[in-house]
Amino acid sequence: MFSIYLIILLAVLAAWKKTRRFAFYFLPWFLFGIIYDSMRLYPNYMVNDIDVANLYHAEKSLFGIAASSSAELQAVADHTQLMIPGEYFKVHHCGFADFWAGIFYLCWVPVPIAFALYLYLTKQLNWFKRFSWAFLLVNVIGFIGYYIYPAAPPWYAMNYGFKAVLNTPGNVAGLGRWDEMTGLHVFHGLYGKNANVFAAVPSLHAAYMFLTTIYAVMSRKRWYTVVLFACICLGIWWTAVYSGHHYIIDVMLGILTTIVGVLLMESKRIWARLKKNS
Repeated sequence: MFSIYLIILLAVLAAWKKTRRFAFYFLPWFLFGIIYDSMRLYPNYMVNDIDVANLYHAEKSLFGIAASSSAELQAVADHTQLMIPGEYFKVHHCGFADFWAGIFYLCWVPVPIAFALYLYLTKQLNWFKRFSWAFLLVNVIGFIGYYIYPAAPPWYAMNYGFKAVLNTPGNVAGLGRWDEMTGLHVFHGLYGKNANVFAAVPSLHAAYMFLTTIYAVMSRKRWYTVVLFACICLGIWWTAVYSGHHYIIDVMLGILTTIVGVLLMESKRIWARLKKNS
């Protein structure tokens, strides 16, 4: 398991005096990787039942799109005349959108890590610690959500129907078009190693860049950095739905997860500021 290598690496870094400080500061990131990979040992569907149909129909009731053409009707998993957005985009997609969808999704983890490294290397250690621990906290909240409510992503309903099949492998869904377009098998490799297929709610894809954008604003980074992060964030939200990896409901709950995580992380400072201004 990848988590074992992370634990060994962390132990080695902590044992050596010259790298001990680095290990201490990057502890939240090591813990994130260890916890995420360890979920393979005890999947969330061993704790609670997997929801496939209810989430699909909730999405349809809130954001359903009328199906009219034969291609649209064939794409509907429950054989009605109403499509979820993921089904609509499965039929209606284009190369330009497919390309940018892949680019946005590739930014999911690398950009937050790059931002953290920037804060660390420029010795903005207060902001680095706050962002890093907030990142871990948002993940923990999201992981708890996975176990409370195991839920299948849209691509599962579209490919397998509404019966939960345990040990289902990961699926690239609409992102496979990016792999085909570029000749690279990036997403096939990533989703083939997915630690948890039935973990659509909340969408942590929606959370990471939102969190990064929030801390870029809070730490008063240059306007073009904030704009870039915000564009990537919006692009990931759109891609999550466009690619069939998440429902709009998942994305909204991922946004809520981020807000809760930031409020918890910054609660003392928020409370102190409120008391000062009262």
